[in-house]
Amino acid sequence: MWDIWDSIQNNEYFSFEGLVEVFKQLRYYKTPDIETPSYLVLKKAANYEVRKYPPFAVAEAKGEKLTGSSGFNNVTGYIFGKNASSEKIAMTTPVFTQASDDKLSDVSIQIALPMNKDLNSLPAPNTEAVTLRKVEGGIAAVKKFSGRPEEEIVAKKEKELRSQLLKDGLKPQQGCMLARYNDPSTKDFVKRNEVLIWLNDFTLE
Repeated sequence: MWDIWDSIQNNEYFSFEGLVEVFKQLRYYKTPDIETPSYLVLKKAANYEVRKYPPFAVAEAKGEKLTGSSGFNNVTGYIFGKNASSEKIAMTTPVFTQASDDKLSDVSIQIALPMNKDLNSLPAPNTEAVTLRKVEGGIAAVKKFSGRPEEEIVAKKEKELRSQLLKDGLKPQQGCMLARYNDPSTKDFVKRNEVLIWLNDFTLE
């Protein structure tokens, strides 16, 4: 069984390894005070955590790359009133970009819609560039990091996370998601970014 102290081989006495782990857990990330998809943390390992997400709805458009903004104006336009009823929908965080292939090249950009909304109560988009769909939720492994989420950095984080999951005997699905919680004006060192990989057949030990 593994928990928040997994990276400490022996925590019965003070060690440099333990001190490093404490500082990791105390690292500050700025999360905007707006709605975000709910989740339950099932497990915490040294370098990632495992979460359970319930289903949620998203507005989605075609993206270009994981760290890109292509399609962002389309999905934000939808929630700001460019829809069949001109309804303004509350902004949420994070902005998701999802790569559905192992080369991380087949990308979409998504904004989660408020939890009190479902597909039946949402107005239709005004453009074919935006689609509404239900994310089924499930179990995801998540690696959190700060700084500017550049493409090379995200690819490295995804590779590190996938490698660790396989080492731990878990079953990561193909592709990944990048979650960006902050607007560009936020200082890089407190930005909250996450790489998520959905898992198959996860069970608590």
